[in-house]
Amino acid sequence: MKILVLNCGSSSLKYKLFEMETNNVLAQGQADRIGLTDALFRHEIQGRKNLINKTPLTDHHHAVHVLLAMLTDNRQGILTDMNEIGGVGHRVVHGGEHFRISVVVDPSVREILDSTGKLAPLHNPPNLMGIDVCTRLMPGVPQVAVFDTAFHQTMPDYAYTYAIPYRYYTEDHVRRYGFHGISHRYVAGRTAELLRASIAEPKIITCHLGAGSSLCAVTGGKSLDTSMGFTPLSGLVMGTRCGDIDPAVVSFIMEKEQCTLAQVLDILNRQSGVAGISGISPDFRDLEIEAGHGNERARLALATFAYSVARGVGSLIPAIGGLDVLTFTAGIGEHSPPMRRRICAFLSWLGITLDEEKNFGGDGAREISVPESTVKVLVVPTDEEKIIAAETRTVLQKQ
Repeated sequence: MKILVLNCGSSSLKYKLFEMETNNVLAQGQADRIGLTDALFRHEIQGRKNLINKTPLTDHHHAVHVLLAMLTDNRQGILTDMNEIGGVGHRVVHGGEHFRISVVVDPSVREILDSTGKLAPLHNPPNLMGIDVCTRLMPGVPQVAVFDTAFHQTMPDYAYTYAIPYRYYTEDHVRRYGFHGISHRYVAGRTAELLRASIAEPKIITCHLGAGSSLCAVTGGKSLDTSMGFTPLSGLVMGTRCGDIDPAVVSFIMEKEQCTLAQVLDILNRQSGVAGISGISPDFRDLEIEAGHGNERARLALATFAYSVARGVGSLIPAIGGLDVLTFTAGIGEHSPPMRRRICAFLSWLGITLDEEKNFGGDGAREISVPESTVKVLVVPTDEEKIIAAETRTVLQKQ
């Protein structure tokens, strides 16, 4: 069975085509800057030269149409017919309390997904757009929604309950949900595999650090707590998102700026985080360069992010009764040795000691702490698409 995995962002489309019998990735790529004239489409077929096209992509419908045409192209493709695809798996960020497992998207599921858009305004609408586009362009091919929130459904009630009038939970399902669950699930499992010989049941905190960032406390393969909450806006400081702040800041900004609630939420979602602190960029690579040139606000943004992560790690340790392994993943977690060093410096009281050579060198999944470090520190590249493909096959086999 061949499974196509799509991850639609607001202006991007990532994809992988899997042959499930061999677990091989037959094709993969990414479309960026969708909606702009200088959109970039990267397309890679196993064993062939990569293809990079600059082509206008008017919307996600156009991007998926170009993708499907590439997959079936005589020279650039890998499929003779779209019917070879047995199903399409979609990452959906927020499933609310409606979805604890992955599901085939039918009209009733589609309606519920539409209602969750307000819970993850940066993510769910483009996720749903990808489902709608594939439904139109691939009639008869099952579309499966795989939820980032599902992995965190094992959190105990005292971990996900907010201290507000309880009716908001019973009537409106206001609670902590957590996100990046697909990534945390994969990385925790991979961490356990790498350390099975020395740690049978590791107590793990996974650090998914990228434009959006979150932590997850895992033991026995289950999420027991996580840093994000009702929406992906809360938790750690992020690229453009504020993370946890005093709720009274919202009313303060509204009164000061004479703006609406929607405008404040836009500020907190799109104009805050390290971009807001630095006034430069949400890209940590830009901040590292500017900090190296003596820019004080860039230095402050990086330090604030690192402290936010370290403080978050400390707050999650009670959930799993200790800490055996700290694992870094995602764009910043995998590719920024200076940030890993800053975070671990704040956590040295736990007995964490990095091996500087391993931290700044090497590639792929690896341990970067010294042998005598009380807590092991690992870097594990995430593979959300692999989990989505496996979940999609499981759901389709149950039909």
